[in-house]
Amino acid sequence: VMLHSTLDLCLLLVTVSPNLAIAIKKEKRPPQTLSRGWGDDITWVQTYEEGLFHAQKSNKPLMVIHHLEDCQYCQALKKVFAQDEEIQELAQNNFIMLNLMHETTDKNLSPDGQYVPRIMFVDPSLTVRADITGRYSNRLYTYEPQDLPVCNDHN
Repeated sequence: VMLHSTLDLCLLLVTVSPNLAIAIKKEKRPPQTLSRGWGDDITWVQTYEEGLFHAQKSNKPLMVIHHLEDCQYCQALKKVFAQDEEIQELAQNNFIMLNLMHETTDKNLSPDGQYVPRIMFVDPSLTVRADITGRYSNRLYTYEPQDLPVCNDHN
């Protein structure tokens, strides 16, 4: 009898497992605190140093998003960034991602001042790409929600 019920349990698990896996997969992952609302399905690094390390190791550029909670422009940009599936996929697959609410000691990340929102790119050779800019001459590295498709073109 014991063997029989064990066999039944195994069969039950085999039948239930695929459905269980699908259910788990479809369930949204719990919000990741490092994302700060920029996209919970993106793997975010915690520090600039960690970002540089992973950029070099994986040969992917590092995208650094400077933002603040109480900045309405940051919030608007974040909303579009987080909701655009193409951007989310691009960010997850092609970049090492970091979002910061404080400045780093690397002055290369603020070539024209410390303002938010500001998006900087650092290539795998650890060079800050000051040549990748938005469309504002007074804030070279700021982007508005409607500018995000432009970010896709840079890739």
